[in-house]
Amino acid sequence: MFASRPGVETASAGLAPDAEELCSAELVEWADIIFVMERVHRAKLQRRFRAHLKRARVICLDIPDDYAFIQPELVALLEKKVGPFL
Repeated sequence: MFASRPGVETASAGLAPDAEELCSAELVEWADIIFVMERVHRAKLQRRFRAHLKRARVICLDIPDDYAFIQPELVALLEKKVGPFL
């Protein structure tokens, strides 16, 4: 949803085994900023990819991961919380 912003390159990946796109070491190394919804996600990311998180800043948005994909309320929260970092 932020890919159309000038100067911003985005990628999405998940940590759950059934994620459509799984997070990888290469993706973590590519990122400047990684946004996670919940603190448990940040802990999982750090546990799995600690050696690859030397460069990326990990930001927890403190948004419960119980919204549907592109649910309007979620989009509004993401705009509010992610927008200032871009």
